[in-house]
Amino acid sequence: MIVSDLLPMLQSLSRADKLRIMQFLVAELAKEEGVTPLESGTAYRVWSPYGSHEAAHKLAKLLEENQETENA
Repeated sequence: MIVSDLLPMLQSLSRADKLRIMQFLVAELAKEEGVTPLESGTAYRVWSPYGSHEAAHKLAKLLEENQETENA
């Protein structure tokens, strides 16, 4: 089956079926890329600049430089 035959069939699907197809395709692409999908109910550590004075200082400096560049 070629894409030009597949697209009209996909357009006729219900919203729920379209979402299932998207989930399937994303999972297939992730497998091909070797990406491990996130699992529901699992806690993942995420870095945050909250409470990081160094990050706040760098961000403020970048914003100042950007403002100076735009005003020049």
